[in-house]
Amino acid sequence: MTQYTGDGVVTPLRARGYAVLPAPRQVLLHEGSVRIDGSWRLLTSGVSPDDIAVRTLTTVLLDEYGVELASDQAASTLHLSVHPRAVVADGDPLCEPQGYLLEILPGHIELMGNSPQGLFYGVQTLVQLLEGDGHRPLMLPVGTIRDWPRYPLRIVHWDTKHHQDRLETLQRFIDWLAHFKINAVSFELEDKFEYPSHPVIGAPGAFTTAEIQELTRYALERHIQIIPNVQAPAHMCYVLKHPEFAHLRCDGSNYQACIENPEALRLIFDMYDDACAATPGVEYFHVSTDEYYYAGICEKGRRPYNPLNRSLTFVDFVLKAHEHLKARGRRVIIWAEFPLMAEHVHLLPPDIIDGVIGGGDRFVREENARGIRQLAYASMQGEELLFPNYFSTSHEHGGGGSALGRLVDAVEACTAGKALQGNPIGTFAAAWDDSGLHNETFWLGWATMAQYGWTGPAAAPPPAATAHTAFPPLAQTVADFMDIFYGREVRDMAGVYQEMQSAARFFQSIWDRVPSTVRPPAYGWHLRKEPVQRRDLTLSPPALPDGESLAVAPVYSTRYAHLLAEAPRRLAQIERLMASLHENHRRARRNRYGLEVFLSLAHLERHTIEMLLAMRRIEQTLVRAREAHEKNRFARALARLREALDTARDVINDRRRVLRLLESVWEISRFPRNRSVEGRTFLHVMDDVKDHFADRRADLSYLTAPEESMGLEQWCGSLERIMERYASAHGLKENLSISHPEPEYE
Repeated sequence: MTQYTGDGVVTPLRARGYAVLPAPRQVLLHEGSVRIDGSWRLLTSGVSPDDIAVRTLTTVLLDEYGVELASDQAASTLHLSVHPRAVVADGDPLCEPQGYLLEILPGHIELMGNSPQGLFYGVQTLVQLLEGDGHRPLMLPVGTIRDWPRYPLRIVHWDTKHHQDRLETLQRFIDWLAHFKINAVSFELEDKFEYPSHPVIGAPGAFTTAEIQELTRYALERHIQIIPNVQAPAHMCYVLKHPEFAHLRCDGSNYQACIENPEALRLIFDMYDDACAATPGVEYFHVSTDEYYYAGICEKGRRPYNPLNRSLTFVDFVLKAHEHLKARGRRVIIWAEFPLMAEHVHLLPPDIIDGVIGGGDRFVREENARGIRQLAYASMQGEELLFPNYFSTSHEHGGGGSALGRLVDAVEACTAGKALQGNPIGTFAAAWDDSGLHNETFWLGWATMAQYGWTGPAAAPPPAATAHTAFPPLAQTVADFMDIFYGREVRDMAGVYQEMQSAARFFQSIWDRVPSTVRPPAYGWHLRKEPVQRRDLTLSPPALPDGESLAVAPVYSTRYAHLLAEAPRRLAQIERLMASLHENHRRARRNRYGLEVFLSLAHLERHTIEMLLAMRRIEQTLVRAREAHEKNRFARALARLREALDTARDVINDRRRVLRLLESVWEISRFPRNRSVEGRTFLHVMDDVKDHFADRRADLSYLTAPEESMGLEQWCGSLERIMERYASAHGLKENLSISHPEPEYE
């Protein structure tokens, strides 16, 4: 019998070679193993043979292992059943239906769920155990697992403000969320839903009501709720940009609606009703009071406009939204944050859920006193470009999260701090679309929140001294995720993720941040209305030579010397990363597409480093052109100018190649950004307050926009004109013909 006497470096299942995520809360293992094969017979009690739990198990056995369970009187039996209180769950009574008991014995496996949902979760554990101990598939450990979640709700965030996934992609996401025992999605719809009451809001090709209804049915069958998340009354540019609704803007800004205008409230509640109709059977609605910075600032608001009245205006909206949605059978989730003040928490309805465990100790005390429950919140993305800061970082190269990394943030959100001070009903794994990261980059973060949302804070040892209360270390959770998500055959995927993060942070560090020439100042910032200078990401183009003397003052060898010094090492790192991605793409049995997304990002990162090195070569070539001119070797000087021009054109053409590659890979899982459909074109208007990286362009070229802003096309045009004048001055017009394919100049 396996005995566990204290915290170890791995959980007992991992010690035997098994990967299960989330790791079960109580495990008692014995010596020996049991092998599943076609000689086993499946029995069910209190559950339909067509139940999703039964179908999941039989499908995995057949599709992944070629095992079809016997239909005759086989000696070995696998029994699935539902028995209330098969497992007695401590803590929140809302967790009780999600519990299950799994007993594995020679010749018999007993899997009992407290409810169909608990049985489904038990099947997910059993399916992961079928992977075996790393050497022998279908070999299960003899023992008993008693398992239930710490938090009733475990929510992940789908944010579609800057992209629209294909329906088959979202169904695949649901299957994997269910595999990790996630049971809710906050689906931030923005304009990717048709809103039948106001169809102008829905972007061309937005999901129809019927499509969201089908997605909701698919998710509910897998015990996942698709919770509508409708941004209002702030973050409403997707609505207020339309001329039909311009008169509903608060203080003239397209960021926020004026809720003091009854028409604005009717519009928002119409949108709520549309979303409710699209998600039948769902218990919750996410009233996204996100960053409602300027509540009541327009002339119709409470006076004077000050922090107290801002907070009361916030409360006014929540009360009206709550009343509207409660009448439709929905429990409301809000972001209980600024400008809400702690002294006004008691005015909120006690049955709402604070989606972010509001600020400060007093805030939490007031929520507890009011009976308001919360979600333990952690974000998988903030300011990062391309890839999240999952692991520890110095922030030297930009990004967000704490210095310990977003995975540590996720663990602490679920197990420490406010999670212990408040009364959380669940967890919320945010994945914002602000910077346009691909959703395939978020799976490690979602799975980490799934693990610690299931186990919660470290529990006291169970009564049976030989049972282990699982609280897996973070490093094991990462390893379990890689084994389950990609398959046991992959190699050092944790290292691949760390290299992806490192490469993305270097990409982010490359760019200068200069006063914007693209966007006017913002309407304000979170504390008040005042102009805020926006910033563009860019680099200087190479220096241009003087048209007569060819004198040139290099920029890259001086201003960007620190980047150029690091570039060769970074280029070698990217080459190793790409080799590892290709190798693991071959080895992976699951989710290869995500590795293709990673490869597309590596192509962009490699191109950007090569662009830096090319800018230095261009300037070095221009210096050689000047040297040739000073020696009166005018034809040689002209040839050097042509060489510099050709190098710049190579960079431009390669950038366009990389963008086409990104489009071809990313559009496998999502639609082309802001597409035109059936004669409707997307209206791209940027937010008056926010300046999201992904919103700088209507298409996927936001990823290459920083490089495009360098103006290399214009630089090439200027150099060509210099070359023409130089050739004319030195009688070299016959030497001017250029056979290199020319990019289109803008």
